[in-house]
Amino acid sequence: MVSPPPGTASAFFSPRGPLARVLHGYEERPGQARLAAAVGRVLTEGGILLAEAGTGTGKTLAYLLPAVELGRRVVISTGTRNLQEQLLDKDIPILARALGRDLNVAVMKGRGNYLCLMRFRSFAQAGSFRRLDELPVFRAVEEWASETGTGDRGEVEDLPDNVDFWREISASSENCIGSSCSDFGPCWITQMRQRALEADIIVVNHHLLCADLAVKDSGYGEVIPEYDTVVLDEAHLLEDVATQYFGLVVSSYKVEDLGRDVDRELSAARLDAPVVRAEREALRERAQALFAAVGTNTRGRRLGRGWMSPLVAEQAGAVLSRLEGLRTALLALTDRPEAVSAVAARAGVMREELAFVLAAEDDSHVYFVETRGRGVHLRATPIDVSARLKASLFDKMRASVLTSATLAVDGGFDYLRQRLGIEASEELLLASPFDFPRQAILYVPRRMPEPQSPAFVDRAAQEIIRLLRLSRGRAFVLFTSYANMHSVAERIAGEVPYPILVQGEAPRGALLETFRRTPGAVLLATASFWQGVDVAGEQLSCVIIDKLPFASPSDPVVEARIDRIRTRGGNAFVDYQVPVAILMLKQGLGRLIRTASDRGILAVLDSRLVERAYGRRFLESLPPARLVHDLAEVEEFAERAPAAS
Repeated sequence: MVSPPPGTASAFFSPRGPLARVLHGYEERPGQARLAAAVGRVLTEGGILLAEAGTGTGKTLAYLLPAVELGRRVVISTGTRNLQEQLLDKDIPILARALGRDLNVAVMKGRGNYLCLMRFRSFAQAGSFRRLDELPVFRAVEEWASETGTGDRGEVEDLPDNVDFWREISASSENCIGSSCSDFGPCWITQMRQRALEADIIVVNHHLLCADLAVKDSGYGEVIPEYDTVVLDEAHLLEDVATQYFGLVVSSYKVEDLGRDVDRELSAARLDAPVVRAEREALRERAQALFAAVGTNTRGRRLGRGWMSPLVAEQAGAVLSRLEGLRTALLALTDRPEAVSAVAARAGVMREELAFVLAAEDDSHVYFVETRGRGVHLRATPIDVSARLKASLFDKMRASVLTSATLAVDGGFDYLRQRLGIEASEELLLASPFDFPRQAILYVPRRMPEPQSPAFVDRAAQEIIRLLRLSRGRAFVLFTSYANMHSVAERIAGEVPYPILVQGEAPRGALLETFRRTPGAVLLATASFWQGVDVAGEQLSCVIIDKLPFASPSDPVVEARIDRIRTRGGNAFVDYQVPVAILMLKQGLGRLIRTASDRGILAVLDSRLVERAYGRRFLESLPPARLVHDLAEVEEFAERAPAAS
């Protein structure tokens, strides 16, 4: 492949370049051309590039240009669905107009987003609904299924995220029988993969990327075509997503789903199988007893070798035995269809995974029980994913680009390299082009109660009320816990004359849309709103964060990582907890200034930021807004802001 001519990026992003001709009011950003040149060099010559590009750099177009000009398949993976949609709906069309040609791009989502034709037909014939109120929703899905061109559930208007029956008709890898399926040709996964095979640019997200890496060892269920060049946007999220997908989980839901699929496939195949049904019923009873005992006695704590009581050990052995009995009984059926064989294989895999989690013997994993709603989940999660990412991803890539607005800690990339298993790399650190000293002010009150103090929430609520009056609403108030969010919501209700929106009152997208169109609105939210949310203009003029976002040391994965660092002689607080919190705080505060004309108030209601020695590390990593401790200075700044429309 011939290297792009020198100066290609600078010419494209110049004030009279192709991009300026298609964007009204275009402003040149020197960092954008620098990033594009660095990406182009690595994509062409090979290697790894780590690039932090501050908000406003224009990083998406900066990596898209060299990617489309490369002439070789490039996978672009985003951390959030919002960015994936932005690439497809905004940035790629802009680039195509600027280049004056169509771009060969395919989008791939996780398998669970797509309808499985075989399972849908089987469910329509013999499925059962846990909730009768879902029947009208299923009728809408049936109508959509007859006319869709993609099989993507995103096309179905008002389909709830948690609709129960979707799990039973989706194209998840554990149910897929691959080329043996009679619907393999028209399968939506097959068609999605075919489009990707023909594309130059494949846009995925980290969830699909890591799910695909997790199944590649088995060679079954992967969907992303072979690639040797990857761009990881929002790369600060990669470790957490990889941790989720490189682990194992066996839940009460999974066992229930297996039993239902057994019944449905037997009915669809018109098989009279009393032995199978007896094994399925025995599994249901034994699993209910096991998960009830585990959920009651071990919730919220780590599991180690020998953790099971004699009773739980007996129940666990019975479930393992019944899973093997179910598998054997299914395989003993004569003239069984491939779908029945697939269910038998699932029972065998579930037995292996459950045995691994219950034994809790592999020191590279942390084992724990999680309860959500009525579900009980037994988990084995890798403590460190760096070696796995290195072997499964980076060592296999000819070229890798990792970028985000928040990658660096203490002015460098040592922390990121360690966590992701990256050795040699090129590095680029680009500050935001925004004028933070003019556009923003950072308020940190002194002598706040300690965040663990019972007095903290009362004092924080008082500060929030004062700040909202100064900003005339138009604010995100971001919390590190649901408890603090709800406590503050109760305390400020009726104290400020602005509409108050609270996470959980409506779906995330609906809340954001309501916030955008409601003058003076205030949104109270937790972790999912700290990143991947973009509200430009005066509608968002204040971002308040209750306290420094240290991960809870009682979280089993965090606790295990702390223990491992200490065991190896490191300082877990300095080397792990502070860097994680710095990146999270940068993300949260990054919601405010999104354009060169934005202006507003940043506030962190945690005095540790200025009163503890480690606070300096946080401050040096944040955008250079003017730091103040007196609300009078915030008021003076707010009064200079343009009046709200």
